[in-house]
Amino acid sequence: MILIENINDINLTGNELKNYRRKKRILALLYRNETLSASVIGKRIGVSLPTAISLLKELSNDKFVESRGTGKSKGGRKPMLFGLKNNSIFIVACELGRFEGRIGIYDSHNNKVAPVSVFDTSIDDDELVEKIYSNAQKIIAENKIDENRIFAIGVAMPGLVDEIEGVNYTIKKEEFRNVRERLQEKFHRLVYINNDARMQAYGEFVFGKAIGHNNAIIINWNWGLGVGMILDGKLYNGATGFAGELSHTKFVEDGNLCICGKRGCLETVTSAHVLLNKAREAIKNGNVSQLTANFKNREDELKVEDIINAAKSGDEFSISLINEVGQALGKALSNTIQLLNPDIIVLGGVVSKAKQFVLTPIQQSINQYCLEQISGSTQIVITESWKESGLQGITATLYQKIFSDMYE
Repeated sequence: MILIENINDINLTGNELKNYRRKKRILALLYRNETLSASVIGKRIGVSLPTAISLLKELSNDKFVESRGTGKSKGGRKPMLFGLKNNSIFIVACELGRFEGRIGIYDSHNNKVAPVSVFDTSIDDDELVEKIYSNAQKIIAENKIDENRIFAIGVAMPGLVDEIEGVNYTIKKEEFRNVRERLQEKFHRLVYINNDARMQAYGEFVFGKAIGHNNAIIINWNWGLGVGMILDGKLYNGATGFAGELSHTKFVEDGNLCICGKRGCLETVTSAHVLLNKAREAIKNGNVSQLTANFKNREDELKVEDIINAAKSGDEFSISLINEVGQALGKALSNTIQLLNPDIIVLGGVVSKAKQFVLTPIQQSINQYCLEQISGSTQIVITESWKESGLQGITATLYQKIFSDMYE
């Protein structure tokens, strides 16, 4: 038996336990490397070549590992190469936004094995767990995935998430806050939850724009303002798992009421929600703009993309709206840059689609408020893969966990 949730659930002798851990280390090595020879694997885990071959044979019999041909010879027989077997290990990854959820199934090569399913929900949806479970089951059935080969479920979600306890403290009803416990009752698998911005940050660090940057800030610029941080090459969660709440730092004295219950948070001047509200109010007031001409008396149909498209076609009012939120974010990022000295800031989310229309005011604010000696080495880029980064981040995190000795 391998990749079980709790090693205490089965009785193993001392030697069996040793081999169990060795096999997990082999799987971890093959997850990080496309192929390895038995000789290299033996050296990496500290066993003889015959022992390595024996362990690989057992993993092959359990359909976790497969032969991948032969490698280059260094004077003798060509070494046989091994890799993780296709369709042998799957995880369910889910990312929640403010109004919808996205769920997919990924293999141990970090590939989607089925189209991502989108469903209406929120973290305060009483049926959240049932919706995640039913959508996962639907994907499994429609794509004929072996359910016995699914080993873990991960959820990236907004809010104050304690990844250790599996609790989201932002969920209003206390009885629904322990998301991990509720999901485990449905799936009977390892369950891991974390904040959506942190998982998006990790996805960008492993697969996206932050690759190779050990000190990176990743911004999820949507209905709120999520921030994930990679510090010294590691995802930073903070002492209690709540790091990155830049969105709810004080920005305007006696400002507008934020969804967190406080006034003047950064989110109240920079979010997509604010951008839409200002545009809709201007349309109602008859401001001269393409937006007014196109959406008068149907303001509720306006989307952020409409504002961005109007700006790109030269609409001065739309440009000024985007400029305003960009300057506010730039000012906030100036403080972040001076505190953390990142080498890159990655912008994702619906507002980031404005590209240069937000990059320019952000950079102007940084030039105004930040020391050039610090900000001069910080790149600011926009990611095109932000819709995938959260799912990719939760996927990579889950595979590290199920192959880890800590998953016992």
